Amino acid sequence: MEKLNSKLYMENCYIIQDNERLRNKIELLNQENQALLNELKQRLAAGNSIPDLNAAAAAAATSSKAAKSNKKSKK
Repeated sequence: MEKLNSKLYMENCYIIQDNERLRNKIELLNQENQALLNELKQRLAAGNSIPDLNAAAAAAATSSKAAKSNKKSKK
């Protein structure tokens, strides 16, 4: 029984450490998102137009598909 308790205690310790690591990562991502949001707001306030994000995403997908097909044809 004591061995099982020790094992469970260690598992809990690892989970707590992992949770802390994830909390830190969440905090960094939140800070990055806030900075990007502030930059977007500044650009909007300055009158800069926002590029068409759908067109940019489609272009990225097309170039990705082309790169994959080039790799397949070289094999």
